[in-house]
Amino acid sequence: MRPDLVAKYRNQRVPRYTSYPPSPQFSAAVTADDYRRWLGQLTAADTLSLYLHVPFCRSMCWYCGCHTTVVNHEAPIRRYQAALEAEIDAVAGALVRDSTLSGGGGLPPVTHIHFGGGTPTLLPPDAFQSLMDRLAQRFGRPAATAEIAVEIDPRTLTPAMAAALGQGGVTRASLGVQSFDDRVQRAINRIQPYAATAEAVARLRQAGIGGINLDLIYGLPHQTVDSCVQSVAQALELAPDRLSVFGYAHMPSLKAHQGRIETAALPGATQRTEQAAAMAETLEAAGYVAIGLDHYARKDDVMATAYAAGRLKRNFQGYTVDTATALLGFGASAIGRTRGGYIQNKVEVPAYLKAWEAHEAGDGTGWAVAKGLALSDDDRLRADIIEQLMCRFSVDLSDTCRRHGGSLEEILTPATRRALAALADDDMIICDKTRVEVREEARPLVRSVAVLFDAYFDPESGRHSYAV
Repeated sequence: MRPDLVAKYRNQRVPRYTSYPPSPQFSAAVTADDYRRWLGQLTAADTLSLYLHVPFCRSMCWYCGCHTTVVNHEAPIRRYQAALEAEIDAVAGALVRDSTLSGGGGLPPVTHIHFGGGTPTLLPPDAFQSLMDRLAQRFGRPAATAEIAVEIDPRTLTPAMAAALGQGGVTRASLGVQSFDDRVQRAINRIQPYAATAEAVARLRQAGIGGINLDLIYGLPHQTVDSCVQSVAQALELAPDRLSVFGYAHMPSLKAHQGRIETAALPGATQRTEQAAAMAETLEAAGYVAIGLDHYARKDDVMATAYAAGRLKRNFQGYTVDTATALLGFGASAIGRTRGGYIQNKVEVPAYLKAWEAHEAGDGTGWAVAKGLALSDDDRLRADIIEQLMCRFSVDLSDTCRRHGGSLEEILTPATRRALAALADDDMIICDKTRVEVREEARPLVRSVAVLFDAYFDPESGRHSYAV
């Protein structure tokens, strides 16, 4: 990316756009009653994606931006498992009881299951199998083509858990690596020898799990271009199907443990850009296809073919081939999405547990829903525009407005036209009437283009990560 663009946009804070509207817009105005009503509007023509959040880790990585809690005993995990199963029962029951599906049409098929964290593989093997069995009992067996994915910390993956994942039907595993550089690992409190990651990959493949993803990060303390390239080279030795390469978002005001990272050791915007470019060059030279903002895949991987065909999607797990019409989230802080809107559970584990334990005791009716957002037609239109930019780097505004029955004049306001013209003057985009395309050399800044169509954006909020 051109140095002048880095200098101009490096301090802009913009959403990551894993949803639109972004989650900071959620409010307590949306309740469990809204969620139950939205569930009741699903039909047999819908498809379901199920997300289970397991917010536990053995230790806190200082770079982490996830909702997670350190646990060293099994008891809190077992208690949490019970709450998850209560939520699964309640949500599935709302589908059957409140929707037209109870008239014999059956439940919408499950086309995707994702266990996120935290570290989901801290679940005991029998607990993981119990959750899979409960999902099958309440929602039906997933479709034969369904992807079942799980996020893994290689440092804690046991042989028994790897075997349980294979037996449970997991098809894809995402392993957190971040960096193989010893100095970087010490600076982020995540000591993870290469051998530990290689052993975890071998165990997963032995268990029959064919899809292997590796997660890397640039912009971490003490990282250099050379150390980033070396981490990529070591990752490639494990022959993953996909890699994600994220930029570290340093926001200690929101995640206090990030304050333990030495700010002076963090690379600047120019260094971050050089690191990202070098990692991309290394991966593409090895035959991986660059996908969206931060993913890479083998040319024959389904994500690469979806990207080439314009079918790539984006949700709270990042870029995905998941095309389900409804996402149901289970667990503390989990977010779900239906046509009606978004819902998010209580973030803190104790509050989540209290809600579902009260529900099971017959003393609660509110489930664990904390907040959400009811979608308007304008939200859906803008969400489509932003997703196209994030996934394809181009959008035809006129065509998209036509499909949604929206007004092009309300999308292309005079202010938006001026902002697009300014980006075109910077050679970031090409504007051809109502078609907007992000130039290849400016694609790392695609969020700075997408934000022009965000009706909620507040540049003074300080809640978002840097554009570079």
